[in-house]
Amino acid sequence: METEGYPGVAVKKPLLTPKAIINQKFGTKACYKVEEVQESTQNGCPGLAISQKGPCLYRCRLQLPEFSVVSETFKKKKEAEQSAAEMALEKLGINPTTSNPTVQEAWDDLVLRLKYLFSNEFLSSLHPLSGHFRAALRREDQLDGSVPVSVITICDTKSNNLCKYINPEVESNPSLVLSLVLRAAATLPSFISISEEQLSIKRRDPYDPEIIQSVVNQQCSFPESTSIEAICIPYSVDKTVVPVTLSVSSNGYYLDVIAHNLSVTDSSKVLISRTIGRASSETRLYARASKLYTLDPSSELLQTKAVQFEGSLNVRASYFSGQDIYGDAILASVGYKWNSADLFHEDVSLRTYYRIFISKIPSGVYKVSRNAILAAELPAVFTMRTNWRGSFPRDLLLAFCRQHHLSEPLFSPTNDPLESVPQLPSSHKKLKVTESGKSESNGGGIAGSGSVGTRGTFRCEIKIFSKHKDLIIQCLPKELYKKDTDAIQNASLKVLSWLNTYFNQLDMSLDKLTSSGDVLGIQFYPQYFLKEFALCRPVHNVCQSIRTQGGRVSHSNSVNQIDTVEGVYPTNIGGPDSGVSPSNGCLACISYTISLVTEGEVMKELLESNEEFEFEIGTGAVITCLEGVVTQMSVGQSACFFMELPPQELILAAAGDSARTLSLISSKSGSLECSVTLLRVTEPLEDRMEQALFSPPLSKQRVQYALQHIKESRATSLVDFGCGSGSLLDSLLDYPTSLEIVVGVDISQKSLARAAKILHSKLSTNSDVIKPSTAIKSATLYEGSITVFDSRLYGFDIGTCLEVIEHMEEDQACLFGDIVLSSFCPKILIVSTPNYEYNVILQRSNLQSQEDPDEKSQSQASKFRNHDHKFEWTREQFNHWASDLATRHNYSVEFSGVGGDGDLEPGFASQIAVFRREDDHPKKVDLTHHYEVLWDLNSTRMSRSAM
Repeated sequence: METEGYPGVAVKKPLLTPKAIINQKFGTKACYKVEEVQESTQNGCPGLAISQKGPCLYRCRLQLPEFSVVSETFKKKKEAEQSAAEMALEKLGINPTTSNPTVQEAWDDLVLRLKYLFSNEFLSSLHPLSGHFRAALRREDQLDGSVPVSVITICDTKSNNLCKYINPEVESNPSLVLSLVLRAAATLPSFISISEEQLSIKRRDPYDPEIIQSVVNQQCSFPESTSIEAICIPYSVDKTVVPVTLSVSSNGYYLDVIAHNLSVTDSSKVLISRTIGRASSETRLYARASKLYTLDPSSELLQTKAVQFEGSLNVRASYFSGQDIYGDAILASVGYKWNSADLFHEDVSLRTYYRIFISKIPSGVYKVSRNAILAAELPAVFTMRTNWRGSFPRDLLLAFCRQHHLSEPLFSPTNDPLESVPQLPSSHKKLKVTESGKSESNGGGIAGSGSVGTRGTFRCEIKIFSKHKDLIIQCLPKELYKKDTDAIQNASLKVLSWLNTYFNQLDMSLDKLTSSGDVLGIQFYPQYFLKEFALCRPVHNVCQSIRTQGGRVSHSNSVNQIDTVEGVYPTNIGGPDSGVSPSNGCLACISYTISLVTEGEVMKELLESNEEFEFEIGTGAVITCLEGVVTQMSVGQSACFFMELPPQELILAAAGDSARTLSLISSKSGSLECSVTLLRVTEPLEDRMEQALFSPPLSKQRVQYALQHIKESRATSLVDFGCGSGSLLDSLLDYPTSLEIVVGVDISQKSLARAAKILHSKLSTNSDVIKPSTAIKSATLYEGSITVFDSRLYGFDIGTCLEVIEHMEEDQACLFGDIVLSSFCPKILIVSTPNYEYNVILQRSNLQSQEDPDEKSQSQASKFRNHDHKFEWTREQFNHWASDLATRHNYSVEFSGVGGDGDLEPGFASQIAVFRREDDHPKKVDLTHHYEVLWDLNSTRMSRSAM
């Protein structure tokens, strides 16, 4: 055999692996799922049969459009995948030990394949295509035994694959297969008769009578008549997608019924798409072929013309199928499957249609995976595998690419070289700075964020190619991760987030799209990218968002009413306050119902409900208004609130009764009612580790430390920088102090809303009467950045900043230090932050309870305690930062901490610096108000300003 490009040289083509052949034939429709199988072994002791864990083995399930196979167990994942691919090839009748066929060899095989398909043997088989052959024999008059060419090209994978060898253009232009099959059938005039006009093929001689009789007698449980629900997608975007009913009988041919609904004479004029949605489903689009252009039988095989059709492009159907579809189309789930003579069918409702529609968008894929169309959102960050809920980012990206018929993404994790680790002193005692500001220990420079203690780091590059193998997206994030799996998941989420940005604003300029990609380390190639998503804009413009005007108020009695959540009408929270509330990093478990209601609550339709729905606070895993309400609640409380209507496609994707829902939506006076109950709160891993090791927990020890300094200094005013949800202020109010004025500052409105609720319940029995047991005369919560000065907070007796600076970038933490000591000028400032060197103890104590088995194989090198930490300092780094600040701003500073022992390695778990102002003379400050008052309580009344 001559090799292409080398005439006269007989060089054998390299053999492809089974997996490579499957990929060549099925592309993204081949789905491999590898599962771990734990082998049990005996301990070898006579008389004892104690099972022990043996080596890990792997088994692979390969799902193809027509069937699935499961491999045996192997020691390596790749071996399991290759075995599954080999089993699939054997079932398809493909010998992987032979080289790829030439064009002529593939052509000869295609002719033989068609001859086999019209044989007696094939008619008796239980192949998906043989069901069509048997049904065709029940057709009347001249259509008796006539099989549409489109059926052969869709249902017989082997014929389709042979066509790809003959002409690779088939991959991007499926209608070419019709031409090639018709030409191959034309070479068998004595056995097969063809009709180019009708795009059908028929066996010339009748089947043997005994074969026909056996087919007639074949057991079939399909009822005499059945109704199948389907969807009609008009080609005009001005017309609405509507349900249709297909009435199919056991004695008829279901494709003729579909043809009738498309207003064509018979099923040979019906074109069939590839599967829509799940590869294993039979959900396909059926459209009318309005006019055929004559084939050119004299053309070369590699230049065979595609069958072309006139008509108006159906942009919605084309968007769904990834191939051009003209005229009206029907979306139905019906057909024959392997090893069954029955006609398979499922109803396709508007709900199904819109679920497929939203699955074309990254956030929609996530919503469907969580079965929470109205409540869930694609999270903004990937924190840890144990906290993530729903399909993982990598799987979501794979699903997105399959939906858009793109090639499977290429994930390339790389292990970066070890980073330098600063040498730490062998022993650290409690450090104290003298009046001159010089530390008793030599200070070291502050290392770069995240570089301390690194043992080995991974980053992952992702490339996404079009169906034409053009590179359209490339992602190479800058962030480094301890594990390659984390690098893959985080990079995948970045790509998904960027794609979400594009789908949410399809008219975004190229410059803006490019800049948004630059932030995430994403580069895209507009000439190919925009071509692949050309239909997105016209299709998504059809589905306009329906919004209601005005607000709604609940009529139920409430314990308290909070109207500070954006996008939410007044919220009623009922039930006793248990004091256990979610904060950033917590896992909140809720039950909820979301209903569509009309003006005056005359009509109400349940759209979505979940008895137990868990999500991580602070990652954006649910819609903003739902998280905003939940963060104001405590365990056991319930809330009811109203929201504006989301886009119509989301409502219909969630609705069970689409017809009733459509009537409610059309009234244009509705809103969504959400009822939610907070069932439980699981604290972040950092807090759980601290509570397991320390009694009382570190958070309580930090409060006690601050309380001690308040009492010693007899302070009357306190400002908590970065107060969050008010945990410090809440705890301080449980003790008698000299404080009369307390202030909290934070940048998060949601956290401040929770803090307002806590302070109000602590400082008053109702909105007008302050409890006599406290000396607090004024309490205020401000929204603003602690790196910006506001003169109303100048000169307080004590400032606190507990476990806050590590949530900022290092340069911002340094800026805060300068601003607070030079402008706010508190008499005393207490700053605490995690001691990075203590992390190894915290994480070692948690190894036995890790849910992720991969964690146990990791080095003992420490990770940050919280996913939101931008850095964590060693004692030396913290000492250098604080000492330098004290020297420059005329403060003294002493170092201490809580948790552990400062005289033993590795020091305190939380390291603390206490700054004291040396110059007690007040300075002149400009009256500048940069903060917004979000909540204020004084001795006569409480007032809330709208957020």
